[in-house]
Amino acid sequence: MKLKIGLPKGSLQDTTFKLFKNAGYDIKVLERSYVPIIDDPEIEGLLIRAQEMARYVQDGILDMGITGYDWVLEQDAKVVELIRLKYGKVGFRGVKWVVAVPADSPVQKIEDLKGKKIATELVGFTKRYFKKRGIDVTIEFSWGATEVKPPLLADAIVEVTETGASLRANNLRIIDTILESETVLIANKNAWHDPWKKKKMENLTILLKGALLAEEKVGLKMNLPRKKIEKISKILTSLHTPTISNLVDEGWVAMEVIIDEKTVRDIIPELKRAGAQGIVEYPLNKVIP
Repeated sequence: MKLKIGLPKGSLQDTTFKLFKNAGYDIKVLERSYVPIIDDPEIEGLLIRAQEMARYVQDGILDMGITGYDWVLEQDAKVVELIRLKYGKVGFRGVKWVVAVPADSPVQKIEDLKGKKIATELVGFTKRYFKKRGIDVTIEFSWGATEVKPPLLADAIVEVTETGASLRANNLRIIDTILESETVLIANKNAWHDPWKKKKMENLTILLKGALLAEEKVGLKMNLPRKKIEKISKILTSLHTPTISNLVDEGWVAMEVIIDEKTVRDIIPELKRAGAQGIVEYPLNKVIP
């Protein structure tokens, strides 16, 4: 028996492969191939655009897949959500679908778009969003380069953004956010009720969670005088109580902790001043709480 998993082709591909690598799965793709080679004989992969993934998982063509929560909603797919992965094209973060208009447009809020034309790739969700709010607009599918549509081809757009840089570069102004999304790992409902597949998916989920958590953490180890343990422990914001080991010199101990990477640059000088020596920072592949 094999588990069939869909991996996103396109903007999420490299970040996804990196995450799987840290989780312990090596994935390779030959040039022009859509069938990745995964170093687990029990897993078969297929590269699919994230926009289509939820439908294939819902229909059972794939047992599980990675896609955006926005595309699950767009297709109104009936799937099992296993984990929010919280990463995107440029890093481990979420994205937003926003309504944007030309910078010099008189439109200030979405109600001002009544009777106007909106271009977007997220047609289904956008139609439901405006209908729910009683705003009568025309929604047209955009095949790409949506940012260049206003004002000639559309009055506004609904577009995905992580930083807003592309919108600003195209002289567009955001007037509302209609959806916040992140990457999700989803499963087919029937596959989730198969004992073997469920266990395999649970194992994969645990490892991916650990790899994702490790992206925000680093390990620190150091030597310090035994009398400084309490003082140095107060400086550290570790995941758990620091691990302390005895050294040959009875007056000294070794301490090891896992901490948030963003705090390291501030903490290391403090540790040095407090008496720690031989401080080593090292990256992590997985952190399993």
